Amino acid sequence: MKRIVAGAFACALAMTATSALAQTKPLKLGGILDMSGLYADITGPGSETAAKMAVEDFGGEVLGRKVEIVVADHLNKADLAASIARDMLDNQGVEMIFDVAASATALAAGEIAKARNKLIIFNGPATIALTNEACGPYTVHYTYDTFGQANVTGLAAVKSGLDTWFFLTADYAFGQALEKDTTNVVVKNGGKVLGSVRHPLNTSDFSSFLLQAQASKAKVIGLANAGGDTINAIKQAAEFGIMKGGQKVSPLLVFISDIDSIGLETAQNLILSEGFYWDLNDETRAFSKRFMERMKRPPTTAQAGVYSSVLHYLKAVKAAGTTDPAAVIKVMKETPINDMFAKNGKIRADGRMVHDMYLFEVKKPSESKGRWDYYKLLGTVAGDQAFQPLELSRCPLVKK
Repeated sequence: MKRIVAGAFACALAMTATSALAQTKPLKLGGILDMSGLYADITGPGSETAAKMAVEDFGGEVLGRKVEIVVADHLNKADLAASIARDMLDNQGVEMIFDVAASATALAAGEIAKARNKLIIFNGPATIALTNEACGPYTVHYTYDTFGQANVTGLAAVKSGLDTWFFLTADYAFGQALEKDTTNVVVKNGGKVLGSVRHPLNTSDFSSFLLQAQASKAKVIGLANAGGDTINAIKQAAEFGIMKGGQKVSPLLVFISDIDSIGLETAQNLILSEGFYWDLNDETRAFSKRFMERMKRPPTTAQAGVYSSVLHYLKAVKAAGTTDPAAVIKVMKETPINDMFAKNGKIRADGRMVHDMYLFEVKKPSESKGRWDYYKLLGTVAGDQAFQPLELSRCPLVKK
């Protein structure tokens, strides 16, 4: 009997120790980023820094567990993004994946997270497929999407009389979705699309594509691309004298880092939409000042979204008292988001985080007070007006 009691006691001690160990294991959050390619300035090291700032501001731990940020470079390859997501979730003990810059990589990593019932929050990618056909019960599309970008920028352009368009489109999921969504906005509001041409991702020579756009005589050349592709297209359009010839170039997804690379002399008067600008108000300036102390540049919209979403996730974990995805996502969807990124932001049933979007015009060099002082606010578009209406969602989770 003594042996039995002793054995049972030892077993109980072992189980208690195992349970305690599980509770004290670090809570790992995994960033799948473009750390070295054409989207590195948009996300990359800045997204890693933003996530770490969120963890620090939250207090560094939750439910007695230290919070750790781990990151990996997907090299803009969908198969590699899927492999990284699989390794993070299966082998590294990651509980939540964030960012996943670029649409093709996000779609691939999203399928891995869905298969494992893990939470994934998208900040860098834009394809609206993430909240339509590719949505999942633990999927959140936080920062922007092709519908919102097209709706804000395209509508403003058409209303101002820029009603004929030609598209230069990155030949992958994001570019195709952005062209499609902008086309819908242009046509719906009485405009016409005169043509389009698709270019390879990360191309260095836009000359043949720009010549086709120039020959179309369209009032607007819409750039359905991002990052290095947008920068190169605008610079080469200026070299061809396209803007001086009277055609407008409209970047449909552009960031403060892109404008800095292009330069105000070339970028002046561009109309664009963003979900965040460092100099928008006191809260954005305070956060951006701390970010700039680390990164020597202000945060992009994607990086600001990473900070906000990681903080929102950690608050939900604390409130739920668990890291169980079902419990955490329930709290995340029930809790409004109020921080330097969003006011009364709300995560819908399809995973779309709805928040205000902003229409900006790029300043002339004479209007700028210095580096990074690049935008003039033209207007604010409420989230329920900017993003795809829930009743139009093709997400199977949405009850019709």
